[in-house]
Amino acid sequence: MEMRASEDISIGQDLTPPLAPLAFSLHSSSLLSHCSACFSPLSPPPHLPFPNPSSSSSVLYCSPQCSEADSDLHLSSAEHHLLCCHFHGGGDTSHLCAALRLISRFELLNLISRQNYHYERIGGLMSNRDKLMSSLNEEEDGDVLARIRDGAKAMAMSRRLRDGLALECSELGVCVLEEVVLCVVLTNAVEVQISGGGPAVGIAVYDTTFSWINHSCSPNACYRFSQQHECSGGESRSRIVPAGSDGIEEMGNGNKCESTKVSAKEYGPRIIVGSIKAINKGEEVSVAYTDLLQPKVMRQSELWLKYRFSCSCQRCNAWPPTYVDHTLQEISTVNYNCANLSSDHNYYRYEAITRLTDYVDDAITEYLTFGNPKSCCEKLENLLTHGLLDGPFESKEEKSKQQFWLHPLHHLSLSAYTTLASAYKTRASDLLAVDPGMGEPQLEAFDMSRTSAAYSLLLAGATHHLFLSESSLVTSVANFWTSAGESLLNVARSCVWKLLVKRGLTIAELSHFPGYKCCNCALVNTFETNFAFNQARNVVFEDISREFLNCITSIMPKVWTFLIQRGCYLKIIEDPIDFRWVGTMMSFRMLDCELGEADAQSSVSRGEACVFINPENINLFQLGVHCVLYGGFLSSICCGKESHLACDIQNLSYAPVEESTRLANDVENESLLADDLVERVSTDDRLGNTVPSGLGSGNATLFPKIE
Repeated sequence: MEMRASEDISIGQDLTPPLAPLAFSLHSSSLLSHCSACFSPLSPPPHLPFPNPSSSSSVLYCSPQCSEADSDLHLSSAEHHLLCCHFHGGGDTSHLCAALRLISRFELLNLISRQNYHYERIGGLMSNRDKLMSSLNEEEDGDVLARIRDGAKAMAMSRRLRDGLALECSELGVCVLEEVVLCVVLTNAVEVQISGGGPAVGIAVYDTTFSWINHSCSPNACYRFSQQHECSGGESRSRIVPAGSDGIEEMGNGNKCESTKVSAKEYGPRIIVGSIKAINKGEEVSVAYTDLLQPKVMRQSELWLKYRFSCSCQRCNAWPPTYVDHTLQEISTVNYNCANLSSDHNYYRYEAITRLTDYVDDAITEYLTFGNPKSCCEKLENLLTHGLLDGPFESKEEKSKQQFWLHPLHHLSLSAYTTLASAYKTRASDLLAVDPGMGEPQLEAFDMSRTSAAYSLLLAGATHHLFLSESSLVTSVANFWTSAGESLLNVARSCVWKLLVKRGLTIAELSHFPGYKCCNCALVNTFETNFAFNQARNVVFEDISREFLNCITSIMPKVWTFLIQRGCYLKIIEDPIDFRWVGTMMSFRMLDCELGEADAQSSVSRGEACVFINPENINLFQLGVHCVLYGGFLSSICCGKESHLACDIQNLSYAPVEESTRLANDVENESLLADDLVERVSTDDRLGNTVPSGLGSGNATLFPKIE
């Protein structure tokens, strides 16, 4: 099955209206924090459908309307009985709960019965059961088989408990129906994110309008989960149809594809498919089922494990591999006693990548699982800078062992940048939590924030470099640019500048930028026009991107040295945007980063009564604004103009008129303005907010975090 465009479609257009799910369920970790009907974050007091709030089976709702709409299905599908009896054994229950709900939906539509349970498809949705449960796969992936068998048994027992029947499942084939529907969920469900870049809170299964869209590693479309207000407007028709049909396709088992119509009574996360490339009429529409910033071997492995197919898209079939795939898996090897770079050898390659992956995973675990960001930073910095040695030396004479280095654009390097940006940010927060006063801990936290911003910027620049060769990476690049912009603005408006600022600097300019205009590019005007007139699709994408890169390229030399005071690895990076230097990087690897600490002098002086700054503050602010708005521009293309990320940036761009007027008047008294703004920013920091005063009211967090 496949879906094709029913008309010519340009970039940044919705291909479907908001589609309601056939079945959905929160992850177990989200049951106490999100509404089980609409997936919205809960705010107290929650509405409980059951009288026992302490029961682990009690799902929570954000309103009486959600409770009324969902609680009957929660009971009738046996989801309540599954959760109550803990059949999942402590693991995640989302796939089992969604499968129980899907059985109820199929039974209501008379699509399934106990007498006829051998389905390849139900309601047009592929089960993939034969492939997932083939005996040939038992040795290869016994965990999947056990998960399906145990899960189906738990579902069957829950349904029998609901019906007041004995719990024994002794009849032959009694769990086959549950196995089939569970396989339908495993094959067709998608992870649901309620905000850009945030963690998945649950899963949902949609009808064939979405589920028949095939995978590609270079897709021309992407999907997003809509906000509730987005369902009332926008595209109201589907612009894609099944290939070779008039919109309804007969299936081998007699089931028909049913269309999803959004109703006010239907709950669950709505999904919208949008174009990220121009699509011609009749061209197949594709989305990505996996992370496109993984190299080919990892993508293929994940697709086979989850869906039992090997991708044969143009990107995967390219030989030699595309530039992006080659770069994402490139490592270098060199003999320790030889400064000449040797070519990669297949004999060492697999072992090297395995050891490098294990090392990065262990470092990330130090941070995420054991809460030790300092150890994580040290390990990742060491790996990126010095590489990984293939075992210890047995003697001084033995210097033939291989040493491995990651390419700066290797997928493990990108993971390291992401983790380091978050870990340094956490270390800064920890320092401020211990001593929020204006002193040495504040300056050290400021250094950590600078390093975090540098890694965020490096991550954005690296993925943008790959994006220039593979435009389907637009969603990731949009998030990374926005996160980099947020980090830079946080540094620019840090309350530490109170220790470093001259009275002659107008701090108001750093805390408020609705009136900011760049004389070299039209990015700000373009962003405002897109929202005011919904003309994102008519914008010449290449021109906007070129202007943005020209601007930040001119600003970058003024701020990069200031940001990279900590850690040797960042000092190796000549430019986080222009990667033409990468080709010569390995020629000086054997210098082992013997860069002196005096190579780049900090523009922040520390000593007795030393309070001065260089213009980096203004430059950081200007660079941050550009990154935020460019991320918003990309987001408006791949996620729609009303996405979580784009709406937050829109709010940031338009402050209340009263606040703008007040700031303008305050400029007349520079000294009072400085004290006022610093005090307000300090208050925001103590409250844990990321937005300074004057950037709009009522916004707690304007940007997704790199976590």
